[in-house]
Amino acid sequence: MTPMTFYRKHRTKIWLVLAIVWMGFIFYKSAEPYHEQDMRPKLAEYVSESTLNNILPKVEFYYNHGIVTYKKPYDMLEFFIRKLGHISEYALLTYIFIKLFLLLFNNRSTLFVLFLSAILAIGYAASDEWHQTFVEGRSGLVVDVGMDAIGVLLVTVIYGFCLWFKSKKAASLS
Repeated sequence: MTPMTFYRKHRTKIWLVLAIVWMGFIFYKSAEPYHEQDMRPKLAEYVSESTLNNILPKVEFYYNHGIVTYKKPYDMLEFFIRKLGHISEYALLTYIFIKLFLLLFNNRSTLFVLFLSAILAIGYAASDEWHQTFVEGRSGLVVDVGMDAIGVLLVTVIYGFCLWFKSKKAASLS
């Protein structure tokens, strides 16, 4: 059996397993205390503070009862990396959900599949933030659900547009 034949035969199971594994990975990472995830020492090994001072924006803002400031460049860089992590991990979860539900619904009801995928991903993001309230050094924040939702919406809109474009192209060819 070729890999492609295996995929075609088992693709729904494959996407379901991917969804479960990815959700498990998110849960696992959220269960780690902050001190185990602190990236600042590694960042300091690879990027000098003067380099960061030259490339980071000279801004300050409040987040989670503290200030994120260019005056602490490693803190600021870690903040941006973490927020991009939120966006990308939920973008990937949404993509996996879309692929799974398109297979389960036999490529029908694509708007419903997009909506269902987005709602489930945002719901999982909210439950994950709640889960973090029980973890030492972590906090569950509504704004982080918003960051997750950016990834969800990006994938939902892009995938929806691709499906729409594909259907228009197919209609024009027939």
